[in-house]
Amino acid sequence: MSVTTNLRRWMYRGGRPNRLTQAMNRLDAATFAAGRLAKDNWVRLEVLGRRTGRRITLPLVVADHDGARYLVSMLGEDVNWVRNVRAAGGRAVLRHGTVEAVRLDDVAPAERAPILRRYLALAPGARSHMPVDRRAPLAEFERIAAGYPVFRISTDADAGPET
Repeated sequence: MSVTTNLRRWMYRGGRPNRLTQAMNRLDAATFAAGRLAKDNWVRLEVLGRRTGRRITLPLVVADHDGARYLVSMLGEDVNWVRNVRAAGGRAVLRHGTVEAVRLDDVAPAERAPILRRYLALAPGARSHMPVDRRAPLAEFERIAAGYPVFRISTDADAGPET
């Protein structure tokens, strides 16, 4: 395993970001939201916390596939932002220079494989967290698809979290 892979796994040991990673994620989220220094597919997700009701923000990479846009959980099912999105009924906001109210709908595991492959092509930081090479055959992505949530992004003026 490379030093970079070990570092990235350390940053998210136990499926949660450590303090350093949390600070880096806050900085990335601000940068992604501004849209100036960030790539076009880097966004800040904003969703209401399911317990606190506070706005939760984090940086994510949008994967495009067959004309649609998707968000992927590189750490699998057991992460707070996935639980928060589901608890909010998919209502969220994406920021990248502009504010976009969206609805995030779960993609069935049987449909996730090509999206996961596209995501790994776009998100180098996620590669060390998923047990498949980005160039692997689609069958390998089908094998792991059930463990990695994918959400289809739909623009919806009424979808954003309450303010």
